[in-house]
Amino acid sequence: MANTIQLDDMSIEEKIQTMESIWEDLCKRADSTFSPPWHERILEQREEDAKSGKEKFVDWDLAKKNIRNEIS
Repeated sequence: MANTIQLDDMSIEEKIQTMESIWEDLCKRADSTFSPPWHERILEQREEDAKSGKEKFVDWDLAKKNIRNEIS
């Protein structure tokens, strides 16, 4: 069953909440999801960048707060 979403009628906050809901649903099914080989290579590169200090990470709750502050 397909859901139709009128993106033009949604606020940014509604869009973000929708994306978060979709992400949560996908995470519940992560074990049944196929990941292509190119994705593994990207993840390995990102892990290397994190270990070497080339990339920095922020707590997800803080990242969401920062995004919300930027778009408000």
